[in-house]
Amino acid sequence: MAIIQKFVYVYIIHCSDDSYYVGVTNSLKDRYMHHELGTNPKAYTYRRRPLKALYWEIRDSAMDGILREKQLKGWTRAKKRALIEGNISELKRLSASFRRAQ
Repeated sequence: MAIIQKFVYVYIIHCSDDSYYVGVTNSLKDRYMHHELGTNPKAYTYRRRPLKALYWEIRDSAMDGILREKQLKGWTRAKKRALIEGNISELKRLSASFRRAQ
């Protein structure tokens, strides 16, 4: 009997060019290895190795993971950094700044 995994990981990788890559996967270890080994020359991370996994969170479904990935991809670098560092007050401040600018 196969075990069906319902959760996924949303992750942030720091690239050698100081950029962040945000992704979603059902196997964090395997996906990170694909990035680090450079198995796809067309991938964003291919020319930006070495990489460092900085942050990940578990989501209850693939759809929730995809929505969260899209949300994080839309965030500023500063907001992603605050999330990675666990700086909730800075994350709230940056979110409030964004709402005021709209």
